[in-house]
Amino acid sequence: MSRRRGIMSDQLKEEIAKELGLYDTIKSEGWGGITTRDAGNIVKRAIQMAEEQMKREQS
Repeated sequence: MSRRRGIMSDQLKEEIAKELGLYDTIKSEGWGGITTRDAGNIVKRAIQMAEEQMKREQS
């Protein structure tokens, strides 16, 4: 079975990584250089951003 293509764009992931202070690690070591917890925090922040966007659109 092939791996699924991610839903988040690389640009969004990098923006969130910068916000969380992980960007330097990602640039030097790649995405495999961050911890599972850090990856989860990126996903959590992306969900928060999506929820905020949905609330703005409903208003």
